[in-house]
Amino acid sequence: MHILIVEDDKTIAENLYDFLESTGHQCDFSASLSVARLLIARNDFDALVLDRSLPDGDGAALARELRSTGNSVPILMLTARDTLDDKLAGFDAGADDYLAKPFALKEVEARLVALQRRSALRNSGGVLAFGGLSFDAAAQVVSLDKEALVLPPKAVRLVEIMLQQPQRVFSRRELEIAVWGHEQASSDNLRSVLHTVRKAIAAKPSLEIANVHGLGYKLVEV
Repeated sequence: MHILIVEDDKTIAENLYDFLESTGHQCDFSASLSVARLLIARNDFDALVLDRSLPDGDGAALARELRSTGNSVPILMLTARDTLDDKLAGFDAGADDYLAKPFALKEVEARLVALQRRSALRNSGGVLAFGGLSFDAAAQVVSLDKEALVLPPKAVRLVEIMLQQPQRVFSRRELEIAVWGHEQASSDNLRSVLHTVRKAIAAKPSLEIANVHGLGYKLVEV
């Protein structure tokens, strides 16, 4: 991915830059909104890592500008502003995800990859499918053997994530971050969503979400 890091803390910016480059991404850097605007005008970025407290304004203003002009580049807000009101303001401005400082570099990369994958799927109007289970990204509809399933949003998100890589083992942590945006205090929350999906696909005996002891869960055909 080609990623723009908009961050005025030099240490944080360098750590992000070095780590993301080491994992195979191409990065550009800006310490201000003004430079970020110039870079965005000259490049097609796959994702933005955007701080809110910048020398020349709030990063939320840049997110709002991009959305108002139809720019749908995935935006991960990475900021010390961690109250619920701050997060809601970020999402309202157009952020796709919001991560408070301090953070783990691996989590930043995982969230960016997930955002870019989801963006590419939606932009293509694609459909994910495996073993009779499918997800229509444009309509946000899950179907089993072409019959639409009535699922709550978190269950739909879980199906979308697992259909992106069928037969791959997803850890509890990965799924929680993908569905809720952060790890859950209790494993019961994920178990509840898994139960909802399993119940919905029970009519297809050859398809299941299997427990992989000590590792996580995977969508498989049996």
